[in-house]
Amino acid sequence: MRGGIRGREGLAGWLFVSPILVVLGLFLVVPIVMALWVSLSDWNGQGSPFSSGVHFVGGENYGQLVAKPGLAQSDFMTSLRNNGYYVLFVVPLQTALALGLALLVNGRRLKGKGFFRTAYYFPSVTSSVAISVVFLFIFSSSGVVNSLLAKVGVDGPAWFADPRGIIHLALGAFGVNQDAPPSALADTTVGGLSLWDWLSGPSVAMCAIIVLVVWTTAGTFMLMFLAALQDIPLEVEEAAEIDGTGRWQRFRHVTLPMLKPTLFLVLTLGLIGTWQVFDQIYVMSQGSPGKTTLTPAFLSYQTSFINNEWGQGSAIAFILFAIIVAMTLLQRFVLRDKDEARAKAATRRAAKAARSGSGPTTETI
Repeated sequence: MRGGIRGREGLAGWLFVSPILVVLGLFLVVPIVMALWVSLSDWNGQGSPFSSGVHFVGGENYGQLVAKPGLAQSDFMTSLRNNGYYVLFVVPLQTALALGLALLVNGRRLKGKGFFRTAYYFPSVTSSVAISVVFLFIFSSSGVVNSLLAKVGVDGPAWFADPRGIIHLALGAFGVNQDAPPSALADTTVGGLSLWDWLSGPSVAMCAIIVLVVWTTAGTFMLMFLAALQDIPLEVEEAAEIDGTGRWQRFRHVTLPMLKPTLFLVLTLGLIGTWQVFDQIYVMSQGSPGKTTLTPAFLSYQTSFINNEWGQGSAIAFILFAIIVAMTLLQRFVLRDKDEARAKAATRRAAKAARSGSGPTTETI
């Protein structure tokens, strides 16, 4: 231990941060460790998970979800399919809408900017449960959406009772029989589901939830983009304008590259939030119709609290955590600054060569 002023400063620092470390340890780290143990045991929710009657089963709970054919694997793979399509639609739509709104309210000639910023952000701070209940009425068989569709001659579906996937519906419009799909797709099984089931697309019910989530989350990400837009120096845009660039060219080659850190943040938060969707599913559908709105987060709750299969429920949560981490790292790799990455790699190689005594290396970047 260092003495003197520096040593006392270090001790004082640890003293000040110790309360939050204790809180995080008790209410974050310890529950995660307990949940990990539950995912590796046969605990049924009765008594303590550390009692002598609870046995270690290793990866059995994980195996039943990803490797062993049965209802558990089928439900889990169905939830991954549903959530995958949900992410595929929600993340790009909410990001594009948020960026568009930010560009709109950041316009120099727009009047009433404060009103529009508040109006667009308001859905994000409203109770998700309350909005979900409202959307149940809007998308009911006699709701506003079907009434508007009827005015243009379209017979609206029973939104939260229609399990058909939109890709299946599109293929049906081209003459593909949904009751007798191509044998190459119907007979090939992956993870307990046929390729025909994997290619169903989000169901009609899931599409209604997608509309709800995009509308309620775009406001939050709009503020992030707006803050980043206001940090871009006016001189940069004015210089590009003087050079004769058009509006689209300035956006593509000037504005968008400078928004890259914020874009990464928005995509990461959107990715995490979409894989953890629970409130809207619980209120609006609870996995119905035909398990086409079942998601891993809701399946984990259902498996644990309703079916009392706590080991499988915890295993689903940890698999979901691994998926989120893997996709976040992949996204970081895709959006990385390639020039900066090459420069760092060259620096590391030069340092390694210097330590080994072979001298610095050169590389054309």
